[in-house]
Amino acid sequence: MATIDECRTALDRLAQDLTHADGAVRGAAGLDRTLSCHVTDLDVTFTGRLAGGRLEVLDRVDGPPPERADVRLAMAGDDLVAVVGGELNFARAWASGRIRLEAGFRDLLRLRSLL
Repeated sequence: MATIDECRTALDRLAQDLTHADGAVRGAAGLDRTLSCHVTDLDVTFTGRLAGGRLEVLDRVDGPPPERADVRLAMAGDDLVAVVGGELNFARAWASGRIRLEAGFRDLLRLRSLL
């Protein structure tokens, strides 16, 4: 089972990868949205903001998200680490229910290039 530190490191790596992205990925990362990532097996939530082509992880709270973010993810810590590391395909994990993603329809369309 992934630790809280490993999950935070994975999110920091994702943020770094987005900083160097180009094309459609860069455009999708250009959204200005709040995000939350609830790591279900650790029962912690990382909150942040996607803006200006950057992902900034702002806080970590115990339990489910304290506020409703524009883009909401929920998954096990191992899945978070595997998706960011390229070992788990996001679309397959989402289709199988291992990852939950909630966002407005327009945001989902723009985010598909990130995922």
